Amino acid sequence: MEIDVVCREVGPRDGLQIVGTFFPTEEKIRWIEAEAAAGVRSIQVCSFVSPRLIPQFRDAVEVAKASLAMTGLEPSVLVPNLKGAEIAVELGVRDIGFMASVSEKHSQANLRRSRAEGVEEFRRIVAFRDGLPPEKRFKLASGLSTAFGCSLQGRVSQREVLDLAGAFVEAGTDMLSVADTVGYAEPFEVKALMTEFVRQFGKSADILAHFHDTRGLGLANCFAAYEAGCRSFDGCLAGLGGCPYAPNSTGNVVFEDMVFLFEAAGIRTGIDLDRLVPIREILARNLPGEPLHGAYAKAGPRSMPDRNRISE
Repeated sequence: MEIDVVCREVGPRDGLQIVGTFFPTEEKIRWIEAEAAAGVRSIQVCSFVSPRLIPQFRDAVEVAKASLAMTGLEPSVLVPNLKGAEIAVELGVRDIGFMASVSEKHSQANLRRSRAEGVEEFRRIVAFRDGLPPEKRFKLASGLSTAFGCSLQGRVSQREVLDLAGAFVEAGTDMLSVADTVGYAEPFEVKALMTEFVRQFGKSADILAHFHDTRGLGLANCFAAYEAGCRSFDGCLAGLGGCPYAPNSTGNVVFEDMVFLFEAAGIRTGIDLDRLVPIREILARNLPGEPLHGAYAKAGPRSMPDRNRISE
């Protein structure tokens, strides 16, 4: 099936990373498998971080192995360093993400390193990738968190974001993931920045947008990024997730609402909403008390004439 945009599910990683309740391994695998059956082809399934820091991912190897065995799925993982990339490659992962913060204060608090140290660690991963046999080389994405502002630092300038992106492109990234980690972005700013990303880096790297819905602008920001030329987007089923440095955060863009947004506009995602929405039951069963967001799941599909028909 031809698609116009890639909608990547990041719930098993970003949605669960700050949830205190351990989501059982077999249920994580069932969640991922169900979304793959609904037509979701790209899912970030886990993070190879120390279980001491994030106990939720103590089963990362098992979840990654199971995901790699699923037909038609392109699982990705997040790694904080070269060691994580080495583990992922040993398992056979071919899509690896690396996160850096544009905000220096957020980088120190969240990643325990400076921006410059983050770029150097990324260069080590690139060197590792380029030294592998061709059949083992992987797609490498560089995430730019706090790209629209930071609750610790405040304003983050567009120049800072573009300079860090340029450093990653120069180092050899395959994708730039532009993230509104704490939910500060608004559509006009998004369109301006993403237009610059597409103009400056679109021929060198894929561009992906990652928005949070902290202040209710997540879907509007997605469409603004689409209008700027972005064609890859992150979301979390039921809007799970958030950031420990974003007070009162309501989580990521609701994945099923984002899919509906694009499909309603005639932009093909390749995802079956009728099969996607019931998967929320897996989350409800395993995360009792955790709020599940989403308008489409509550209201259901539209019942109306074809939108292009004009009644006489």
